[in-house]
Amino acid sequence: MDRTEEPTASFATRAVHAGTAPDPGAGSRAQPIHATAGYAFADASEAAARFAGDAVGPQYGRMHNPTVDAFAARLSALEGGVAGVAFASGQAASAATLLALARPGTRVLLSREAFGGTFALFRKWLVPWGVAVTTVAPEADAVAAAMGDDVVAVWVETIANPSGSVPDLERVAAAAHAGGAPLIVDNTWGMGGALCRPLALGADAVVHSATKWIGGHGAFVAGALVDGGSFAWDPLRFPAFHAPDARGRTAVERHGGAALAARASDLGLFTIGATLSPFAAFLALQGLETLPLRAARTCATALDLAAWLEAQPAVRAVRYPGLPSHPSHATARRVLEGGFGAVVAFDLGDAVAAHRVLDALRLVSQVANLGDAKSLAVHPWTTTHAGIDADARRAAGVFEGTVRLSVGLEAPDDLRADLAQALAAGAAA
Repeated sequence: MDRTEEPTASFATRAVHAGTAPDPGAGSRAQPIHATAGYAFADASEAAARFAGDAVGPQYGRMHNPTVDAFAARLSALEGGVAGVAFASGQAASAATLLALARPGTRVLLSREAFGGTFALFRKWLVPWGVAVTTVAPEADAVAAAMGDDVVAVWVETIANPSGSVPDLERVAAAAHAGGAPLIVDNTWGMGGALCRPLALGADAVVHSATKWIGGHGAFVAGALVDGGSFAWDPLRFPAFHAPDARGRTAVERHGGAALAARASDLGLFTIGATLSPFAAFLALQGLETLPLRAARTCATALDLAAWLEAQPAVRAVRYPGLPSHPSHATARRVLEGGFGAVVAFDLGDAVAAHRVLDALRLVSQVANLGDAKSLAVHPWTTTHAGIDADARRAAGVFEGTVRLSVGLEAPDDLRADLAQALAAGAAA
């Protein structure tokens, strides 16, 4: 292991160095983009050995790529995991993780405040496949009450989208483990580990939409899974991890603590082909290098704007875990490090009022994305969460008048001025 990947190296240093080294060929310090579909083998014996798993080396571009592997290794080092796998999108990472864990007749506990796309993944794929989904509050007591022998995973988010709720991950992990199930945390809003490292709090794996803060510039789509390697894969509860391959070896035997990553990679990349492009992986590596700086700046600005918005007469409510008024504030102070996130949700009464303010913004763009260097805003009720029924939307903290603001790197005064003129224009309409 490179010294920069060791836990003793600071997060900022690992963000710049982990997973990469100077290119041994040309000496390039930046990770090269390996744009290739296949790899040459020295001879037929080497090819056979690689495909049998008896020799280390790439087999085919759908399965392996050095640039993609470097990104996965760096993110795993930042999260404190034993292995990482990169995918074509955050949805692909979530799907591969769930496909590795679930099977017909089992059940997954899903936070009722999960992202709209995650709800769609469960509703459109898991349920028709025969997997039951139970939505629960992202709290330890609710998880414990819903547990059963059929539960194969508990799924929560570090910071809920867009309610800002922050679960007590240590307690939720304990409740999941007491029922024999792993805790999977969508750590997208945890900014690649800059704000939260759920594996250190008891989670068994994290997934990311690397499209967001990891990339930081809205220039590509990517996802990732990082396996913590601490969960005991019970052969009765998780038979897929104990099914022997052609050589009689199970995923647990072949990969030890990285069994979930290995299984998700096998299904998501080898079988389905949800492969991340090497160019996107290169951009993700570049994004990670400035992540600590961007995280600190955007979180500070978001807290400033949240406090300002809370004092505006036109704003009925502000949901940001950094505010003492937020129900999760005390938990957020324990769980999050260095900031409370870069997204502020605020309510303006109804959809008409929200649309008026959004349409009046000049500096902030209306984009259904997060984590960009540019500030973005959207109306979740009619966009990101539109596919969820009204009651479920409200339970997730999405209301008709909610505006979701992803804070970028602009000067705080300029963002405040843009919000002020938009609120004034909305009130005058």
